[in-house]
Amino acid sequence: MIPKTIKKLVVANWKMHGNLKQNAALLNDFVATLANLKHTQVVVCAPYPYLAQLQSALQHSDIAWGAQNLAKNEIGPYTGEVSAGMLRDFGATYVIVGHSERATAYCESDENIAQKFMVAKKHGITPILCVGETLIEREAGVMEMVVSKQLDAIINAYGAAVFANTVISYEPIWAIGTGLAATPEQAKSMHRFIRNKIAALNSEAANQLKILYGGSVNPQNALQLCIVENIDGGLIGRCSLNAQDFESICYAAEKAAA
Repeated sequence: MIPKTIKKLVVANWKMHGNLKQNAALLNDFVATLANLKHTQVVVCAPYPYLAQLQSALQHSDIAWGAQNLAKNEIGPYTGEVSAGMLRDFGATYVIVGHSERATAYCESDENIAQKFMVAKKHGITPILCVGETLIEREAGVMEMVVSKQLDAIINAYGAAVFANTVISYEPIWAIGTGLAATPEQAKSMHRFIRNKIAALNSEAANQLKILYGGSVNPQNALQLCIVENIDGGLIGRCSLNAQDFESICYAAEKAAA
């Protein structure tokens, strides 16, 4: 049995939402309300233009911040791209890579996502690797095969040891933004599969890996998900835009970890 990590991790993914005024109100609420968490690390991942605002608002708090994507290249003629070094200039310590909304819309391959994962690690930024299956793939019973292939793109190129002190977020594509979350049993099965796959190759990396669940997490289901073995927290989309909802999820994670 692989021991689950002790401290939970809850990540806000604001996606393409927000403005300076709305962000300020959310961040002020987060800092005031989430200051006393002892067993949960909170992270806010915002669009690139707001990283400076996050740095200013959160730098004296226990809340970390990050971005929603990064370039696989470190420098060069790549108009519109943002490098890991640029993220570090604004204090970002986390970055989401491979989110299905990006992978689908911008045709990102598993290999391209693997490169981004390693560039983040090289620059001391913790990658949050998103993996998951479509509804058709789940109904066909090939969900583990799909997730395994996504992980193999990194394992085959860089080895399983690179998953030490990183984050994987299992996000069934059919659950993202639909209001239909995976059941605790479905999430438990996939999280166990992911942990065991890494452990079979590198047990130390598996022990240091956090595995989050993402996909329609809300205040009503957060606790029942967070208490499940191998679920180390959540990647929160829509509910991270509502201070009360997000804070409720964070405190559910805190309760599960205590």
